[in-house]
Amino acid sequence: MKKEFRAEDRHKRLYVGAFIYALALSLTLTTGSIPALGSVLISINKNTQQMSVSVNGQPRYQFAVSTGRAGYGTPNGTYRPQWMAKRWFSKRYYNSPMPHSIFFHHGYAIHGSYEIRRLGGPASHGCVRLHPNNARALFALVQREGMAATTIVVHGSNPRGVQEQEPIQRSNEVPWDGRPPPAPFPFFGPPAY
Repeated sequence: MKKEFRAEDRHKRLYVGAFIYALALSLTLTTGSIPALGSVLISINKNTQQMSVSVNGQPRYQFAVSTGRAGYGTPNGTYRPQWMAKRWFSKRYYNSPMPHSIFFHHGYAIHGSYEIRRLGGPASHGCVRLHPNNARALFALVQREGMAATTIVVHGSNPRGVQEQEPIQRSNEVPWDGRPPPAPFPFFGPPAY
């Protein structure tokens, strides 16, 4: 004999199923079985040349940085990471290595630098330089917590006489459209997001 289901029965089953799912999800999140996404705040102080990183309001890291030197100011503002690359090389500045790059505003990035003796003072072309080990730790944190959960705040003064600059567009460059550029060398593969 064929059993008929009424619309009321179907709605009751949906409500009970949704309740059980919500209960299981809340228990899973509160017991820590599935990591909940946190909020990451990366604050870069150009006056002190320091970066502080907090996760869910709790301090996690304090790093010495190098921001833009005279003639190459790092722009102030509040940003979200736009894209990330584990290995990157600057096309504008002598193919310089930029390990563990987190791009946040046009071509500006937070990245590792092998010029570690200059950390703690303005030395870059506008990017925010870190010790390679610190850049690796920050990259892993942002990758784990998510770019959407990360906020980058740059504040303070550029070196005397320096105006905050937008990237200079050369006549042979195409305006940046927000997408990551292709990998610099085929043997390095695509950027790791």
